[in-house]
Amino acid sequence: MDLRNGFDIKRYIRAVPDYPKPGIQFYDVTTLFANMHGFRACIDELIWPFLGGSIDYVVGIEARGFILGGAVAHELGKGFVPIRKKGKLPAKVIGKDYELEYGIDTIEIHADAISNGDRILLIDDLIATGGTANAAIDLIRQSGGEVAAAAFVVDLPFLGGAAKLKNKGVKVHTLVQFDSE
Repeated sequence: MDLRNGFDIKRYIRAVPDYPKPGIQFYDVTTLFANMHGFRACIDELIWPFLGGSIDYVVGIEARGFILGGAVAHELGKGFVPIRKKGKLPAKVIGKDYELEYGIDTIEIHADAISNGDRILLIDDLIATGGTANAAIDLIRQSGGEVAAAAFVVDLPFLGGAAKLKNKGVKVHTLVQFDSE
């Protein structure tokens, strides 16, 4: 898939079999980030639909969402808000539990990071089952924010995460997809 600038992002994403457990194919975007043209193309394509839009903050999900979200926020001229794993933020937080295939985890956001009516662009590297992204959307909405859109480098449509976000009324923007494990 060639993007506007002619750079094929998909070919720079490494597939790692049997990680984090047997039978799982892990799509590693760090190889894309390591390529200076790849990282630039990735950020350019993530921001394209939101240029000139009414976004107040970019929210990134730990950890790769920090890398992407910080760069996207910079390019859009917006502030960046992190969503972190439980216990990592220093001030008052609100949290949300979500299910993983092997248990339950919690993500948190500073309670004062988002105000009523703030329009948010949610960023992460990959949308799979949608568990983390759904929890992040719930936290943003609980904070009073409106999720204008969610953007990801990779979509795994066979796991249904992007469809779940769309069912919650969230616009989803992805750059590439892999159609099977």
